[in-house]
Amino acid sequence: MGLVILDRDGVINKESAEFIRSPDAFQLIDGSLEAIASFTQADVRVAIATNQSGVARGYLDIDTLNRIHALLCTRAEVVGGRIDLIAFCPHGPDDGCSCRKPAPGLLESVAARFSAPLGSVPFIGDSLRDLQAAEQAGAQPILVRTGNGAKTARSLPHSLAKVPMFRDLRAAAEALLAHWSHSSSLSSP
Repeated sequence: MGLVILDRDGVINKESAEFIRSPDAFQLIDGSLEAIASFTQADVRVAIATNQSGVARGYLDIDTLNRIHALLCTRAEVVGGRIDLIAFCPHGPDDGCSCRKPAPGLLESVAARFSAPLGSVPFIGDSLRDLQAAEQAGAQPILVRTGNGAKTARSLPHSLAKVPMFRDLRAAAEALLAHWSHSSSLSSP
């Protein structure tokens, strides 16, 4: 059984400059649930690692965040998907925690939970901090062009210049699943 780690905002659901403050504001990106379902059906565990500084900023509380995540899990189940773990950082950018991406703490906690070495685990994100967290944790960074991904792709540092990039989560899932089933090299379309 494999493992894939996903960022949330900009990968699964649409980004919001105003933060996702309620279940009503949670809007999925087309194809994201189907991508999660394809991982589930291939016996790949799905974890989410997400910064949620809206909690520290007072925009939402933990109960509201849990309701948003319950909604996401329920919607994934409706299409045959399963989210095995949602790890989040509730801290603000200046709190100095080890879990806020680009720090590797969230990814390391996911790895510990599943007893999975991160060396072969893809982390799919849409921002530089996602890619940096993957790099620091020793996971495989993958960029999608949804959310902040197109902007991120235009300004990648040299160390991440060859990171695989895909149109969206569905395209990344298709490539990963094909790679795992055929042991071919992972490349962008």
